[in-house]
Amino acid sequence: MTSNMKIFSGRSNPKLAQAISDYLGSSLGKVTITPFPDGELLVKLDEDVRGRDVFIIQPTSAPVNESLMELLIFIDCARRASAERITAVIPYFGYARQDRKDEGRVPITAKLAANLIATAGADRVLTIDLHAAQIQGFFDIPVDNLYAEPVLSRYYAQQHFDNLVLVSPDVGNVKRARVYAQRLGGDLAIIDKRRTGGAHVEVGRIIGDVKDCTVLMMDDMISTAGTVCMAAQLCIDKGAKCVYVGATHAVFAGPAAERLREAPIEQVLVTDTIEVDEAKASSIGNLVVLGMAELIGEAIHRIHNDESVSSLFLKDVGH
Repeated sequence: MTSNMKIFSGRSNPKLAQAISDYLGSSLGKVTITPFPDGELLVKLDEDVRGRDVFIIQPTSAPVNESLMELLIFIDCARRASAERITAVIPYFGYARQDRKDEGRVPITAKLAANLIATAGADRVLTIDLHAAQIQGFFDIPVDNLYAEPVLSRYYAQQHFDNLVLVSPDVGNVKRARVYAQRLGGDLAIIDKRRTGGAHVEVGRIIGDVKDCTVLMMDDMISTAGTVCMAAQLCIDKGAKCVYVGATHAVFAGPAAERLREAPIEQVLVTDTIEVDEAKASSIGNLVVLGMAELIGEAIHRIHNDESVSSLFLKDVGH
Protein backbone atom coordinates (compact mmCIF):
# COMPACT_ATOMS: atom_id res chain seq x y z
CA MET A 1 0.00 0.00 0.00
CA THR A 2 1.13 3.54 -0.62
CA SER A 3 2.25 5.79 2.20
CA ASN A 4 -0.57 8.16 1.25
CA MET A 5 -3.13 5.97 3.04
CA LYS A 6 -3.75 5.82 6.77
CA ILE A 7 -6.06 3.33 8.51
CA PHE A 8 -7.28 4.05 12.03
CA SER A 9 -9.42 2.00 14.38
CA GLY A 10 -11.91 3.12 16.96
CA ARG A 11 -12.55 1.06 20.07
CA SER A 12 -15.66 -0.72 18.81
CA ASN A 13 -13.99 -3.61 16.94
CA PRO A 14 -10.17 -3.42 17.04
CA LYS A 15 -9.77 -7.11 16.11
CA LEU A 16 -11.52 -6.62 12.79
CA ALA A 17 -9.55 -3.44 12.13
CA GLN A 18 -6.28 -5.27 12.75
CA ALA A 19 -7.32 -8.10 10.43
CA ILE A 20 -8.18 -5.59 7.69
CA SER A 21 -4.83 -3.88 8.17
CA ASP A 22 -3.03 -7.23 7.97
CA TYR A 23 -4.85 -8.09 4.73
CA LEU A 24 -3.72 -4.79 3.23
CA GLY A 25 -0.14 -5.30 4.39
CA SER A 26 -0.34 -2.06 6.32
CA SER A 27 -0.29 -1.04 9.96
CA LEU A 28 -2.96 0.72 11.95
CA GLY A 29 -2.42 4.41 12.58
CA LYS A 30 -1.51 5.45 16.09
CA VAL A 31 -4.24 7.22 17.99
CA THR A 32 -4.92 8.13 21.60
CA ILE A 33 -8.55 7.98 22.78
CA THR A 34 -8.96 9.42 26.24
CA PRO A 35 -12.24 9.28 28.17
CA PHE A 36 -12.81 12.05 30.68
CA PRO A 37 -14.43 11.34 34.08
CA ASP A 38 -17.70 12.89 32.90
CA GLY A 39 -17.89 10.59 29.85
CA GLU A 40 -16.54 12.98 27.21
CA LEU A 41 -14.00 11.63 24.73
CA LEU A 42 -10.79 13.11 23.38
CA VAL A 43 -9.42 11.62 20.15
CA LYS A 44 -5.85 12.59 19.22
CA LEU A 45 -4.15 11.29 16.09
CA ASP A 46 -0.52 10.49 16.85
CA GLU A 47 0.44 10.46 13.16
CA ASP A 48 0.43 13.10 10.42
CA VAL A 49 -2.57 12.77 8.10
CA ARG A 50 -2.26 16.02 6.15
CA GLY A 51 -3.09 15.30 2.52
CA ARG A 52 -3.62 11.59 3.27
CA ASP A 53 -6.43 9.19 2.35
CA VAL A 54 -7.82 8.30 5.78
CA PHE A 55 -10.01 5.28 6.62
CA ILE A 56 -11.63 5.13 10.05
CA ILE A 57 -12.93 1.69 11.05
CA GLN A 58 -15.69 1.92 13.65
CA PRO A 59 -18.91 -0.12 13.64
CA THR A 60 -21.59 1.71 15.62
CA SER A 61 -22.51 -1.31 17.71
CA ALA A 62 -23.26 -1.46 21.43
CA PRO A 63 -22.88 0.82 23.23
CA VAL A 64 -24.39 2.41 20.12
CA ASN A 65 -24.49 6.04 21.23
CA GLU A 66 -20.92 5.97 22.52
CA SER A 67 -19.64 4.23 19.39
CA LEU A 68 -21.41 6.71 17.12
CA MET A 69 -20.12 9.70 19.05
CA GLU A 70 -16.59 8.31 18.98
CA LEU A 71 -16.84 7.94 15.19
CA LEU A 72 -18.04 11.53 14.80
CA ILE A 73 -15.21 12.89 16.96
CA PHE A 74 -12.72 10.72 15.03
CA ILE A 75 -13.95 12.11 11.69
CA ASP A 76 -13.86 15.70 12.94
CA CYS A 77 -10.34 15.16 14.26
CA ALA A 78 -9.11 13.87 10.88
CA ARG A 79 -10.83 16.72 9.03
CA ARG A 80 -9.24 19.36 11.24
CA ALA A 81 -5.88 17.62 10.76
CA SER A 82 -6.26 18.32 7.00
CA ALA A 83 -6.84 14.79 5.72
CA GLU A 84 -7.45 14.86 1.98
CA ARG A 85 -10.28 12.32 2.05
CA ILE A 86 -12.01 10.60 4.96
CA THR A 87 -13.85 7.31 4.55
CA ALA A 88 -15.95 6.12 7.48
CA VAL A 89 -15.76 2.32 7.46
CA ILE A 90 -18.86 1.26 9.40
CA PRO A 91 -19.20 -2.54 9.11
CA TYR A 92 -22.39 -2.36 11.20
CA PHE A 93 -24.50 0.78 10.91
CA GLY A 94 -26.48 1.31 14.11
CA TYR A 95 -29.94 2.93 14.15
CA ALA A 96 -30.59 1.42 10.70
CA ARG A 97 -33.92 -0.06 11.83
CA GLN A 98 -35.29 3.43 12.51
CA ASP A 99 -35.47 4.19 8.79
CA ARG A 100 -39.09 5.34 8.45
CA LYS A 101 -42.09 6.70 10.34
CA ASP A 102 -44.29 3.69 10.92
CA GLU A 103 -46.43 5.60 13.43
CA GLY A 104 -46.98 9.16 14.53
CA ARG A 105 -44.48 11.25 16.51
CA VAL A 106 -41.39 9.05 15.99
CA PRO A 107 -38.01 10.04 14.50
CA ILE A 108 -36.16 8.73 11.47
CA THR A 109 -32.93 8.24 13.36
CA ALA A 110 -31.11 6.49 10.51
CA LYS A 111 -31.36 9.75 8.55
CA LEU A 112 -30.17 11.74 11.57
CA ALA A 113 -27.13 9.47 11.96
CA ALA A 114 -26.36 9.85 8.24
CA ASN A 115 -26.53 13.64 8.55
CA LEU A 116 -24.24 13.63 11.57
CA ILE A 117 -21.60 11.52 9.80
CA ALA A 118 -21.60 13.77 6.73
CA THR A 119 -21.59 16.96 8.82
CA ALA A 120 -18.66 15.69 10.90
CA GLY A 121 -16.62 15.63 7.70
CA ALA A 122 -16.77 12.15 6.16
CA ASP A 123 -16.36 12.13 2.39
CA ARG A 124 -17.48 8.54 1.91
CA VAL A 125 -19.05 5.64 3.83
CA LEU A 126 -18.22 1.95 3.49
CA THR A 127 -20.61 -0.44 5.20
CA ILE A 128 -21.98 -3.98 5.03
CA ASP A 129 -25.57 -5.16 4.71
CA LEU A 130 -27.57 -2.10 5.67
CA HIS A 131 -30.87 -3.09 7.26
CA ALA A 132 -32.62 -1.40 4.33
CA ALA A 133 -30.81 -0.61 1.08
CA GLN A 134 -32.61 2.73 0.74
CA ILE A 135 -30.64 4.06 3.71
CA GLN A 136 -27.90 4.76 1.17
CA GLY A 137 -30.14 7.57 -0.04
CA PHE A 138 -30.12 9.15 3.43
CA PHE A 139 -26.49 10.15 2.88
CA ASP A 140 -25.43 13.16 0.81
CA ILE A 141 -22.04 11.51 0.29
CA PRO A 142 -21.14 8.31 -1.63
CA VAL A 143 -22.00 5.03 0.14
CA ASP A 144 -20.63 1.58 -0.70
CA ASN A 145 -22.97 -1.00 0.82
CA LEU A 146 -21.20 -4.36 0.53
CA TYR A 147 -23.00 -7.68 0.87
CA ALA A 148 -21.89 -10.53 3.12
CA GLU A 149 -23.93 -13.03 1.09
CA PRO A 150 -21.03 -14.34 -1.06
CA VAL A 151 -18.95 -15.04 2.06
CA LEU A 152 -21.82 -16.75 3.90
CA SER A 153 -22.92 -18.67 0.80
CA ARG A 154 -19.38 -19.98 0.27
CA TYR A 155 -19.45 -21.44 3.79
CA TYR A 156 -22.89 -23.01 3.37
CA ALA A 157 -22.05 -24.43 -0.06
CA GLN A 158 -19.32 -26.48 1.62
CA GLN A 159 -21.88 -28.05 3.98
CA HIS A 160 -23.65 -29.89 1.12
CA PHE A 161 -27.14 -29.69 2.59
CA ASP A 162 -29.80 -32.13 1.35
CA ASN A 163 -33.36 -31.08 0.57
CA LEU A 164 -32.64 -27.45 1.41
CA VAL A 165 -35.33 -24.82 1.98
CA LEU A 166 -34.50 -21.15 2.49
CA VAL A 167 -36.96 -19.72 4.98
CA SER A 168 -37.46 -15.97 5.18
CA PRO A 169 -38.21 -15.07 8.83
CA ASP A 170 -40.52 -12.26 7.64
CA VAL A 171 -42.00 -10.86 4.44
CA GLY A 172 -39.49 -8.01 4.28
CA ASN A 173 -36.59 -10.46 4.06
CA VAL A 174 -37.87 -12.41 1.04
CA LYS A 175 -35.44 -10.84 -1.42
CA ARG A 176 -32.46 -11.83 0.72
CA ALA A 177 -33.76 -15.41 1.09
CA ARG A 178 -34.32 -15.66 -2.67
CA VAL A 179 -30.69 -14.66 -3.36
CA TYR A 180 -29.44 -17.43 -1.07
CA ALA A 181 -31.88 -19.92 -2.60
CA GLN A 182 -30.58 -19.12 -6.08
CA ARG A 183 -26.95 -19.32 -4.98
CA LEU A 184 -27.24 -22.54 -2.96
CA GLY A 185 -30.06 -24.23 -4.83
CA GLY A 186 -33.16 -24.72 -2.74
CA ASP A 187 -36.83 -23.93 -2.36
CA LEU A 188 -38.20 -20.81 -0.70
CA ALA A 189 -40.65 -20.44 2.18
CA ILE A 190 -41.88 -17.39 4.10
CA ILE A 191 -42.95 -16.95 7.70
CA ASP A 192 -45.82 -14.59 8.46
CA LYS A 193 -44.53 -12.37 11.27
CA ARG A 194 -46.06 -9.38 13.00
CA ARG A 195 -44.05 -7.04 15.24
CA THR A 196 -45.96 -5.90 18.32
CA GLY A 197 -43.16 -3.81 19.83
CA GLY A 198 -39.47 -3.03 19.68
CA ALA A 199 -38.56 -6.42 21.21
CA HIS A 200 -41.75 -8.43 20.69
CA VAL A 201 -42.95 -10.31 17.62
CA GLU A 202 -45.72 -12.76 16.84
CA VAL A 203 -44.96 -15.62 14.45
CA GLY A 204 -47.96 -17.01 12.61
CA ARG A 205 -47.74 -19.57 9.79
CA ILE A 206 -45.32 -20.77 7.12
CA ILE A 207 -46.08 -20.05 3.49
CA GLY A 208 -44.42 -23.02 1.84
CA ASP A 209 -43.43 -26.59 2.77
CA VAL A 210 -40.57 -27.44 5.16
CA LYS A 211 -41.54 -31.02 6.04
CA ASP A 212 -38.50 -33.37 6.06
CA CYS A 213 -36.30 -30.49 4.86
CA THR A 214 -33.13 -28.82 6.06
CA VAL A 215 -34.11 -25.24 6.83
CA LEU A 216 -31.69 -22.37 6.37
CA MET A 217 -32.88 -19.06 7.77
CA MET A 218 -30.91 -15.92 6.83
CA ASP A 219 -31.26 -12.35 8.08
CA ASP A 220 -29.17 -9.19 8.17
CA MET A 221 -28.88 -9.25 11.97
CA ILE A 222 -29.77 -11.17 15.10
CA SER A 223 -30.76 -8.73 17.81
CA THR A 224 -32.77 -10.25 20.67
CA ALA A 225 -33.19 -13.48 18.64
CA GLY A 226 -36.92 -13.58 19.31
CA THR A 227 -37.86 -13.80 15.64
CA VAL A 228 -35.40 -16.52 14.57
CA CYS A 229 -35.98 -18.68 17.64
CA MET A 230 -39.77 -18.66 17.30
CA ALA A 231 -39.44 -19.20 13.56
CA ALA A 232 -37.08 -22.14 14.13
CA GLN A 233 -39.51 -23.74 16.55
CA LEU A 234 -42.35 -23.25 14.06
CA CYS A 235 -40.31 -24.97 11.33
CA ILE A 236 -39.57 -27.93 13.61
CA ASP A 237 -43.26 -28.13 14.54
CA LYS A 238 -44.07 -28.26 10.82
CA GLY A 239 -41.78 -31.25 10.30
CA ALA A 240 -38.41 -29.75 9.36
CA LYS A 241 -35.42 -32.08 9.95
CA CYS A 242 -33.16 -29.34 11.29
CA VAL A 243 -32.71 -25.58 11.27
CA TYR A 244 -29.60 -23.54 10.54
CA VAL A 245 -29.57 -19.79 11.16
CA GLY A 246 -27.24 -17.24 9.61
CA ALA A 247 -26.92 -13.47 9.86
CA THR A 248 -24.40 -10.78 9.02
CA HIS A 249 -24.49 -8.78 12.24
CA ALA A 250 -24.29 -10.44 15.67
CA VAL A 251 -26.05 -7.77 17.72
CA PHE A 252 -27.01 -10.34 20.40
CA ALA A 253 -28.87 -7.92 22.67
CA GLY A 254 -30.69 -8.77 25.89
CA PRO A 255 -31.80 -12.42 26.09
CA ALA A 256 -30.39 -13.38 22.66
CA ALA A 257 -27.71 -15.79 23.90
CA GLU A 258 -30.12 -17.66 26.17
CA ARG A 259 -32.78 -17.89 23.47
CA LEU A 260 -30.34 -19.19 20.86
CA ARG A 261 -28.95 -21.75 23.27
CA GLU A 262 -32.39 -23.14 24.06
CA ALA A 263 -33.87 -22.97 20.56
CA PRO A 264 -33.96 -26.01 18.22
CA ILE A 265 -31.15 -24.59 16.04
CA GLU A 266 -28.26 -26.76 14.83
CA GLN A 267 -25.89 -23.86 14.19
CA VAL A 268 -25.77 -20.07 14.27
CA LEU A 269 -23.50 -18.44 11.68
CA VAL A 270 -22.52 -14.75 11.92
CA THR A 271 -19.68 -12.49 10.78
CA ASP A 272 -17.28 -10.34 12.77
CA THR A 273 -18.73 -6.98 11.73
CA ILE A 274 -19.56 -6.75 15.45
CA GLU A 275 -17.05 -8.16 17.90
CA VAL A 276 -18.66 -11.11 19.68
CA ASP A 277 -17.90 -11.38 23.37
CA GLU A 278 -16.11 -14.68 24.05
CA ALA A 279 -18.23 -15.47 27.09
CA LYS A 280 -21.41 -14.89 25.11
CA ALA A 281 -20.13 -16.96 22.20
CA SER A 282 -19.25 -19.91 24.46
CA SER A 283 -22.64 -19.68 26.17
CA ILE A 284 -24.39 -20.09 22.82
CA GLY A 285 -22.20 -23.07 22.02
CA ASN A 286 -23.14 -23.70 18.38
CA LEU A 287 -21.85 -20.34 17.09
CA VAL A 288 -19.57 -19.94 14.06
CA VAL A 289 -18.03 -16.54 13.23
CA LEU A 290 -16.74 -15.74 9.73
CA GLY A 291 -14.18 -13.00 9.10
CA MET A 292 -15.00 -10.05 6.83
CA ALA A 293 -11.50 -8.53 6.73
CA GLU A 294 -10.81 -9.74 3.18
CA LEU A 295 -13.99 -8.23 1.75
CA ILE A 296 -13.60 -4.90 3.57
CA GLY A 297 -9.88 -4.77 2.91
CA GLU A 298 -10.38 -5.32 -0.81
CA ALA A 299 -12.98 -2.54 -0.87
CA ILE A 300 -10.60 -0.16 0.93
CA HIS A 301 -7.84 -1.04 -1.54
CA ARG A 302 -10.11 -0.26 -4.49
CA ILE A 303 -11.45 2.97 -3.01
CA HIS A 304 -7.93 4.18 -2.31
CA ASN A 305 -6.83 3.39 -5.86
CA ASP A 306 -10.01 4.79 -7.45
CA GLU A 307 -10.99 1.38 -8.79
CA SER A 308 -14.45 -0.12 -9.14
CA VAL A 309 -16.04 -1.41 -5.95
CA SER A 310 -19.28 -2.54 -7.58
CA SER A 311 -17.68 -5.78 -8.81
CA LEU A 312 -17.42 -6.87 -5.17
CA PHE A 313 -21.21 -6.97 -5.09
CA LEU A 314 -21.24 -9.62 -7.81
CA LYS A 315 -18.62 -12.18 -6.92
CA ASP A 316 -17.00 -13.92 -4.01
CA VAL A 317 -13.74 -12.23 -3.02
CA GLY A 318 -10.78 -14.51 -3.49
CA HIS A 319 -12.54 -16.73 -6.08
